[in-house]
Amino acid sequence: MLRQIKPRNARSKRALEKRAPKIVENPKTALFLRGTSCSQITQDAMADLYSLRQTHAKRFTKKNPIHPFEDSSSLAFFSEKNDCSLLLFGSSNKKRPHTITFVRTFDHKILDMLEFCLDPETFRTISQFKTEKIPVGMRPLMVFAGTAFESPVPNEYTTAKSMLIDFFRGEPSDKIDVEGLRYCVVVTCDEPTGSASSSADPSAKPVLRLRCYAIRTRRSGHKLPRVELEEHGPRMDFRLGRVQQPDEALLKEAMRRAKNPNEERTKKNISTDSMGDKIGRIHVGKIDLSGLQTRKMKGLKRGRDQQAEDGEDEEEAAVRDKQTKRKRKVDV
Repeated sequence: MLRQIKPRNARSKRALEKRAPKIVENPKTALFLRGTSCSQITQDAMADLYSLRQTHAKRFTKKNPIHPFEDSSSLAFFSEKNDCSLLLFGSSNKKRPHTITFVRTFDHKILDMLEFCLDPETFRTISQFKTEKIPVGMRPLMVFAGTAFESPVPNEYTTAKSMLIDFFRGEPSDKIDVEGLRYCVVVTCDEPTGSASSSADPSAKPVLRLRCYAIRTRRSGHKLPRVELEEHGPRMDFRLGRVQQPDEALLKEAMRRAKNPNEERTKKNISTDSMGDKIGRIHVGKIDLSGLQTRKMKGLKRGRDQQAEDGEDEEEAAVRDKQTKRKRKVDV
């Protein structure tokens, strides 16, 4: 448990208020770190990822003796010290060469981690593509193709999808300018097999392909322009390595949404129809109609004339019975 810092002046007070929890949180800041041994390919890959998220990212070039899956206390310290909720740690060794570990934190505690093993043969940097570069701070369109991303059970591929969305999300906004849609990030995954998904060897797992395309609009002779995609870079192929799933209690706390006092609370059983009229639904329990007091109307009573007619009908029926009996006796 870290000590509570009391601000001594207005500047430190503003800094603490900026880090304090909010109803609408600030965009997530990503921190790029490297280990004691980090290959040049891994450094180039992290530099390209840093350039795609330059406005909300920090990059350290000093070597850090950190092993994320063995002791993650140093990553939690870096997260709190720099107010970063996303960390990318690059390392390389003989057993796991060219790896980038994505780390997410909540309340400066490690939430989950996932290891991406980069393929050095297919890797291409942004500088190797001779195309017009995307301005800094643009939010991309994202496409995920593959049945592994649609699994109803949380696994390493759904975790990878969630982490990549968090990494490329940027600032939240309720309106989008079409001119601001300048590039697209496409992530595809091969179809996983039963033996490959259960294997601990990263080389046996399906390949995760990350591609970035610049969106170009051309004249088409019609009202709508013709859209073309040009590969912008970087080009990365990953295989997923070790994974640390989030703790259930910490994940539940992280997914909780604060109540906004400015939002109008929805009232139950009240709706508005297409004409703008407010309609309310009332729920009433079971009513006992046996004790219901009804109004006594004269029109519902039997009158004297009707009673007299009923009496005449009864007399006529009795006379007819007597006549039929007499006829039977005569016949006999």
